[in-house]
Amino acid sequence: MNFEKILTRVAQRGSDVIAEELLREIENEYGRVPLIFERMAERPEILISHLLYKGSVVETSQLEPKVIELISLAVGAALKCSHCVEYHMQSAMAKGATRAEILEVILIAGMLANSAVLADAYRVVNGSVPCPSCDINGTGLDKTCSDK
Repeated sequence: MNFEKILTRVAQRGSDVIAEELLREIENEYGRVPLIFERMAERPEILISHLLYKGSVVETSQLEPKVIELISLAVGAALKCSHCVEYHMQSAMAKGATRAEILEVILIAGMLANSAVLADAYRVVNGSVPCPSCDINGTGLDKTCSDK
């Protein structure tokens, strides 16, 4: 997705037309259009700005497209978004991901999601309310910002 090219298309033909074209491009590439894109298209500026942002992140990434899709799949799994998992699984497979790689990222996502649940619950049980700095600096469960 070329940033300047899309902006030129929007300026020449209007956001409504370009939003529809972008939806068709997504459908041609992935076989379907995610519901969130369809809803965003009701306000074309939202869809176009989202896709420009997404495209810029992907195009400037140091990661291979398959890896980006595997990460997206893992995040979707951790967030319990079955539609995200399905979409990014199909996209990852289209970019060469194997079943084994897909299962591995799901396991990793589950492991991290489980750790987040446990860490948060254990802090509540301990009666501590950590701040992000405490978490990053690793001060432990027995010390929080309120212990200063």
